[in-house]
Order: sequence, then structure tokens, then C-alpha cells
Amino acid sequence: MRITPKSPEVRVPKLIGLMAMDARETAASGGVLLAAPDRPDFPHTVVDYVVRQYPPPGVEVPRGAVVTVWFDFGDGEGGGGSGVHEPRLPRPGGGGMQRELDEPGGPYAAAGFGSLY
Repeated sequence: MRITPKSPEVRVPKLIGLMAMDARETAASGGVLLAAPDRPDFPHTVVDYVVRQYPPPGVEVPRGAVVTVWFDFGDGEGGGGSGVHEPRLPRPGGGGMQRELDEPGGPYAAAGFGSLY
């Protein structure tokens, strides 16, 4: 069995969408190191998901290069939220079945046959 030397260049693995613990394992097996500027406790982070990485997946880098990952979206990047959910004016009606009432003046007032006074 012949053992080949490790290549000096490796391709950056895709880490986006992985949990922190899976991202660390994937990076280690891919020959790169990880840094997470938004998680000072990164070595202990387990279930947060990677939302960004740099360099992007597939780029060739020297073995042992640092790949930076983020677990929070930056300003203006979305985050999957669907916006503000507070009531807007004008507000919708009270809901439910509402009885429509006749206009004052009797049932024939609109036709010019108002009250009999």
C-alpha cells in the first residue's frame, strides 16, 4: 500500500447550513481550520447553523488555511424573518357575522316614499 503525501492545496468545503459541530468536523477532514468572529465560545458551540462562510466553497486554499464562518446574518442580509407583524391602519372590522341595518327613515325612504307624516 502506497501512502501519498498530502497535497499543499485543498478545496474549501461547503459549510453553510451545517451545525457548528458538523462544520468543525467537515473543516478538519477537509484540511482547513475554522474561525467564528460572532461566536467567542465557538469551540463549545453545538447547534447553531452556519449562515455565511469565507472563502466560499470550492476555492483552493493552502492546507491549514482559516475559513471564517458566521452564525448570524449581518445587517440587511435577511435572516429568514418575514418582517414586522404589528397591526396596520385602518384595522379590519371586528370580524364575525354582522347584521346590516336599514338606513334610518323606514324601508322606503331611499325611494322617496319616506314616512307617512
